[in-house]
Amino acid sequence: MTQEERVLFVRDMRTALEGFSGTEKLSFLDGQMEQFAIFYEDMLEKNKVMNLTGITEPREVIVKHYLDSLAPAGLLADFPAEHAKLLDLGSGAGFPGIPLAIAFPALQLTLMDSLNKRVVYLTDEIKKLGLSQHTAAIHARAEDLARQAEQRETYEYCTSRAVARLSVLSEFCLPFVKVGGQMIAYKAGDIAEELSDAKYAIRKLGGEPEQVISFSLPEDAGERSLVVIRKYRETPAVYPRKAGMPAKEPLCNSSRKS
Repeated sequence: MTQEERVLFVRDMRTALEGFSGTEKLSFLDGQMEQFAIFYEDMLEKNKVMNLTGITEPREVIVKHYLDSLAPAGLLADFPAEHAKLLDLGSGAGFPGIPLAIAFPALQLTLMDSLNKRVVYLTDEIKKLGLSQHTAAIHARAEDLARQAEQRETYEYCTSRAVARLSVLSEFCLPFVKVGGQMIAYKAGDIAEELSDAKYAIRKLGGEPEQVISFSLPEDAGERSLVVIRKYRETPAVYPRKAGMPAKEPLCNSSRKS
């Protein structure tokens, strides 16, 4: 972007943040706004050689990526806890992890992805944006990483956006969440049936659905929901199952199988 385009991007970003109920209470220093702009520029450049996102227009990125990523900050009363640890599972192009890292410098964030070239890209961005002190990206599969003692049940939050259905996602996420913590799943559209199908898995893994917060993105950009699951019990040691099994055979109540 030219300097003029960057100024316009920052202006539009501030206006969007102030007009959206999920982010209107947030305040950002000029340096943080610059970080949002730089990350957008770098994502566009990297998108030329790596399939990161189909959303590339400035306004679309602001609304569909940045506002969506930051929505928990204004819509969840207890997010974030000061100096909490947060795992962003399946970070992809860096959403919601990078926007959350910019917005909440006190959070200790880990961005995890199973594709190494995305992790290399995210690691470079974390350094460039000056986020290395509290943010890191790691290459791993959830099924393997959750077996490591230093990772299991150590996070206050585990977020995930557009990764899998809730019955599968719960098995990926809940083993990382400490008792008392929250799993926050970013979902689009009507999720009532998906949540109903996932309740058995959620409870078997030590969680309980706490709340679903539905909201509309500005400019008719779509309906979204945050599915918040509270961890009340330790996840049984057998979960997650070996790589590939959660998606192949999602946990479900055997009495409901057809």
